[in-house]
Amino acid sequence: MTRFAPHMEAALAEARAAFGRAETPVGCVIVDPQTGRVVAKAGNRTRELHDPTAHAEMLAIRAACAELGSERLSGLDLYVTLEPCAMCAAAIAAARISRLLYGAPDPKSGGVEHGARVFVHRQTHHKPEVYGGVAEREASALLRAFFNERR
Repeated sequence: MTRFAPHMEAALAEARAAFGRAETPVGCVIVDPQTGRVVAKAGNRTRELHDPTAHAEMLAIRAACAELGSERLSGLDLYVTLEPCAMCAAAIAAARISRLLYGAPDPKSGGVEHGARVFVHRQTHHKPEVYGGVAEREASALLRAFFNERR
């Protein structure tokens, strides 16, 4: 996890909390890399809120925008434990997040390096720097434990 360890650990803590709420364990934090300040954090809440858009990334982006009083999050980093889906990747682009760091890949529903691959389309006006595989082992283990418990 190297230099990304503290922020990905915070995202993993949000994922563990989501697991405890019987939500798919995905956690997200948005960070100002200049100061290290966590601007917003969230875990999945789709079941709790009865909202299919209440993914960790969407909730964290909404909270960060409210905190900063802007729809743009330029210069900020988003850490998430699972590769974002197409909806979340589009929101990341729209918010102008500078850097996306994610844990586990999502071959089934991912929208960054799998599936829709949102950032490679010409229609995507902003493309963040993308770093996959940050704390992949820990994030994947949490997801496996969650789904094994439900089988």
